[in-house]
Amino acid sequence: MDTDTRQFADRFTTSLSNAPGLRMWLVRPLQTLLAAGHPVTIEQLAARAGRPAQEIREALAAMPDTEYDAEGRIIGYGLTFNPTPHRYEVNGRTFYTWCALDTLAFPAILGHTAQVTSPCRATGEPVRLTVTPDGPREVEPATAVVSLVTPDAPTSVRISFCNQVHFFTSPDAAKDWLTEHPDARVLPVAEAFAVGRPIIEEILASDTSSDCC
Repeated sequence: MDTDTRQFADRFTTSLSNAPGLRMWLVRPLQTLLAAGHPVTIEQLAARAGRPAQEIREALAAMPDTEYDAEGRIIGYGLTFNPTPHRYEVNGRTFYTWCALDTLAFPAILGHTAQVTSPCRATGEPVRLTVTPDGPREVEPATAVVSLVTPDAPTSVRISFCNQVHFFTSPDAAKDWLTEHPDARVLPVAEAFAVGRPIIEEILASDTSSDCC
């Protein structure tokens, strides 16, 4: 990673860490339960996180992007049951994610390997890759890139970041989008994963829940 990209990575980490509605300590417990393929109740999440149910309710109240079903159970936070352009297949189950970077980060957070398919934001052509806990593999096309942003005053995680983080088949395919988003960057898939690594490590370090339940 060159100096310019490293500086961008530092800005990205700072910007995302400051985004409202992101409770780092809750991300891994919640996504671990979602990855089991069933809607998540407050009680299940409290047990998994090792926190009182009231604390979970207060945390979720500050996470407005969280998705619920008609019964009030959680069905999405980054990893979601609701279809998006980013298809995420793991252990025989099909999920979706809010953005391209999610597909790169979640295998490291959850300790599994995922098959990812997502259309190029510009051309609609599919970008396919395998993502392991150690990073992306078998990226097709090999020229694929990921767009990233570093808003100075982020609103919500999904609005400020996820809605701007896409796959493109190549840097050339991203040119028009970059013209419309001059403060954004596009990086090769492996570099995008490296930029997201500090956030992954922060999420893992913030999870104080037991792995036994």
